[in-house]
Amino acid sequence: MMEIKIIKANKKAFLDLLLLADEEEKMIDKYLERGDLFALYDEDLKSTCVVTDEGEGVFELQSLATYPAFQGQGYGKKIVCYVVDYYKDKGKTMTVSTGDVPWTVGFYESCGFVFSHKLENYFIEHYEEPIFEEGIQLKDKVYLTMAFDD
Repeated sequence: MMEIKIIKANKKAFLDLLLLADEEEKMIDKYLERGDLFALYDEDLKSTCVVTDEGEGVFELQSLATYPAFQGQGYGKKIVCYVVDYYKDKGKTMTVSTGDVPWTVGFYESCGFVFSHKLENYFIEHYEEPIFEEGIQLKDKVYLTMAFDD
């Protein structure tokens, strides 16, 4: 039976999965403790994400990750839908940022997010080591947003 839990304590226990989404622990440390950690279980842990309150009714979805063996089975979309539903009465907007690669941007667009803006060279300037996704070096950070219906 699939279940999504909000993790309040010992969030670092999920670091192995969070590092699949954000490869530098020091970057995760900037938001992990101030954010809500969601964990999706289907018999065992499959996916996680963190949502932070950025103020003024804006929530940011961060570090969405699914173990590679379970990717493409709908777990990522399920946890995104859950957190959007969870926060829709608490604010006005959900944002997400990701590397500028078509399949990742396309995934978020399929979840209802729309392009907002791009920070050029973000991954080159803010990460100690180059980050690659599916063989493509991440350079620009893309922001997408979703307005909650009133």
